[in-house]
Amino acid sequence: MEFLNNIWLALSTENGRLINLLLIPSSFIEMYVVILLFISFLNIYPSKYQKLSCIIISGVTASITNFCCPSLYNIFINYIVTFFAILYIFKLKPLSVLSGMLISIVTFTLVGYLLLNPYLKLLNISYFQAQVVPFYRIPYLLVIDIIAYFITFIIRKFRLYISFFDCFNKKNKTIFCINILLGLFTFLGQTFFLFNYIDNLSIVYTIFTFFSLLSYFMISIYSLSRMAKLMTTTLALQSAEEYNKSLSVLYDNVKGFKHDFDNIVSTIGGYIQTDDMDGLKKYFIQFQKDCQRTNNIATLNPSIINNPGIYSLLNSKYHKADTLGIQINLDFFVDLNDFNIDTYEFSRILGILLDNAIESASECESKIINIKFRNEEKKNRHIVNISNTYINKDVNIDNIFNKGESGKSNHSGLGLYEVRNYLKKNSNLNLYTTKSDEFFTQQLEIYYSNNILSKALMVIN
Repeated sequence: MEFLNNIWLALSTENGRLINLLLIPSSFIEMYVVILLFISFLNIYPSKYQKLSCIIISGVTASITNFCCPSLYNIFINYIVTFFAILYIFKLKPLSVLSGMLISIVTFTLVGYLLLNPYLKLLNISYFQAQVVPFYRIPYLLVIDIIAYFITFIIRKFRLYISFFDCFNKKNKTIFCINILLGLFTFLGQTFFLFNYIDNLSIVYTIFTFFSLLSYFMISIYSLSRMAKLMTTTLALQSAEEYNKSLSVLYDNVKGFKHDFDNIVSTIGGYIQTDDMDGLKKYFIQFQKDCQRTNNIATLNPSIINNPGIYSLLNSKYHKADTLGIQINLDFFVDLNDFNIDTYEFSRILGILLDNAIESASECESKIINIKFRNEEKKNRHIVNISNTYINKDVNIDNIFNKGESGKSNHSGLGLYEVRNYLKKNSNLNLYTTKSDEFFTQQLEIYYSNNILSKALMVIN
């Protein structure tokens, strides 16, 4: 009986050491729920290993900081460590991680915010007692975890996902980050006020403040999603306009072939009747070029090039090259949604490489550019290969990426320098430059994962 009395006494009186011990399993449970909220909001499906790794790292950090850091500081340290753990293990973009974590933490905290005042009034205790007495502290945390866990089911059931980040350009991402920071400061201010004056606040005020904050975040998310939808629609319209141009050219080509079909057949028949195989070969090469041009235009299809921004870029560069009399051979065998690279960065790199290829090929007598998009699954990478005819056979491929270096006169040489900067920022990108007697080639390699091991597979295979 005395043993049970001692246990009850330890649980029902102020006991900071026991609370810190009990917070160890509680920290792991809380981090588990936060990770679940995170992946639910972003609608991602990481592996069990990835989830377990993040939970262990975050839980261990929280357990350590509970012993050695003040309450407010340990929260910041815990979530900063969790941010970098998710960023490294899940291989997501920083903006997605920041947004998903913020919304998850706000959701988790709002639940506690709503429950705290009724909990104190129901048990007729002070906020201080709820913090230092294990019998009050631990059940309160478990109730928050259970409710937050239930919210993950609601998110999945009603598809309350946030998936509009890829639609944002640099300007909109800046606006989004500013909005996040303002919301965070507002939320932290209200939270600080609540935790310091909770004993003097009515339940009505707490509920009012809760719904005010909830409304703010809901309206912000709704506004951002509408802005993203507007941008997506704008890009779709631009793609439709570009596709209409391609269809118009394709229609004219097919119409021309139909009109000249009898003449083409008669010409081929003449070469065959006279057994002029050399003449037939030359004629067939010219005919094949026209067919290839038609095939290229048919490939410029938004259903094949399934990214509005990249489609618009390729379409624009194709027609620019076509007006300069450059023959472009385009092979496209990838799904752009699988590319492990930010669309903005990829469009900048691709645009610079294509501009250089067009300018170089336009100076040649034989104006040819070959563009190939392909997937090398065995080597865990996507390949974008751009080769073009060129005049300057003495170009130094080791120096062209230096700032101010250029193989062309009256050029600043900043294009490839910018490409090199993008490559430095992304561990899963490589660019190999080669040249032959006929073609100058740039091969961009985009690995599935942001780590050195995935690149090593290329050597193994």
